[in-house]
Amino acid sequence: MSKPGNTDFDAIVVGSGPNGLAAAITLQKQGLSVLLLEAKPTIGGGMRTAELTLPGFKHDVCSAIHPLAAISPFFKSAGLEKFGLKFIQPPVCAAHPFDDGSAAAIYPSLEATAAALNIDKQAYLDLMQDIVAQWPGLINDLFAPLQFPRHPLAMARFVRKGFPSAESMAKKFSSEAAKGLIAGMAAHSMLPLSKPITAAFALVLMATAHTHGWPIPVGGSQSIADAMTACFLTLGGEIETGVEIKNSRQLPSAKALLYDLTPKQLLRIAGQDFSAFYTWQLSRFRYGMGVFKIDWALDGPIPFTAAECRNAGTVHLGNSFAEIAAAEALSNKGTHPDSPFVLLAQQSLFDTSRAPSGKQVAWAYCHVPNGSTRDMTIAIEAQVERFAPGFRDRIIGRHVMNTTAMEDYNANYIGGDINGGVIDATQLLTRPAMRFSPYRTSAKGIYICSSATPPGGGVHGMCGYHAAKTALRDVFGGERLTAYH
Repeated sequence: MSKPGNTDFDAIVVGSGPNGLAAAITLQKQGLSVLLLEAKPTIGGGMRTAELTLPGFKHDVCSAIHPLAAISPFFKSAGLEKFGLKFIQPPVCAAHPFDDGSAAAIYPSLEATAAALNIDKQAYLDLMQDIVAQWPGLINDLFAPLQFPRHPLAMARFVRKGFPSAESMAKKFSSEAAKGLIAGMAAHSMLPLSKPITAAFALVLMATAHTHGWPIPVGGSQSIADAMTACFLTLGGEIETGVEIKNSRQLPSAKALLYDLTPKQLLRIAGQDFSAFYTWQLSRFRYGMGVFKIDWALDGPIPFTAAECRNAGTVHLGNSFAEIAAAEALSNKGTHPDSPFVLLAQQSLFDTSRAPSGKQVAWAYCHVPNGSTRDMTIAIEAQVERFAPGFRDRIIGRHVMNTTAMEDYNANYIGGDINGGVIDATQLLTRPAMRFSPYRTSAKGIYICSSATPPGGGVHGMCGYHAAKTALRDVFGGERLTAYH
């Protein structure tokens, strides 16, 4: 291990979400002395699992299904399976039911997905075939900060298809089934579906399904955090939990500080170290819609009418493209829709360790205005009951979290925004500020490594990896650096 010299540590990472852990592991692999600090008693950020309803029912507190972990170059290189991490692949990645009892679905097979869309088979193949074929190279470009791509032609084709709105993409299809499927995928963006680049979110999620699936971690999302923690500790890293940093002056001395925090917290903790211009830039960072989340303990599987839904890890509830687009637009404008778009996961159908024998857990959220405190329980459960008559009768336990509870759980979820800030066409290129490197702050040796930096939200660790790589080049000579690929 290197000698810190006149500092306590070579590097300190504040925050132990997927990006903080990825940054700590990346730095520790280079033989540096790294301290990881976490305000909560448990490591993990959005990757925590807890018994929220009844004993024996294990619920993912935030993240549940992990398509981005499946394609992350960082996770691929980290070898977390050596530390006990296992994934399960549901036979249906995501299903989308309709009022007539039918459902569209994304399967691991591109061809099977296209065939099930019937009259839109060729349109779906035209949209996805070249993206799927070029996906291995595209992943590295899409999961990097803005730079000249390694695969410029493939990237140009992706941008041509992904820059438009989901609304524009849906017009390429004839059936309500295909249009609704696109809406559910694009709504992960937490943007109105009329906005540019919402099509890109749909492309990423569908291409990931056709190349890597949408996996579920055995035992819950906490198992990802536990494996990353074990990896870091095995490398010689140090962790302290229950340490809330309110001011950077609390920290031990270090050559590099990396914050897995969004701009609002970073300004509060380290704002005194930044230039006036950088402070102004961070103060203009925009946060997006929040979420209202419910976890259920169930007396049996959700009785979806459509068979596709009964075999899916993820179910998108919102019926038609028009209905989903209207709901997302209302939430974005500060209004609560009566029939919200609902993202639902049913992990215990495939991972029996999550619930007692014969019982099930389910997880769902809808988008709400940032900072909303309205109870959306009735609206969400009505959407589930709509496509699964008899669902309410199977509820034996319930736990809800509004946007305030989400932010209390994880301070990065400002106003309930689990994406780390709006990822629209403008802020995609300037998050968290317009700078040559998004990970450097105006203060020497201080970096931001949260989902407020590229490539944005999700459990993939690439924000932390790229921030650590930048710190290694700036502070530690760069020659230590080894690539993830």
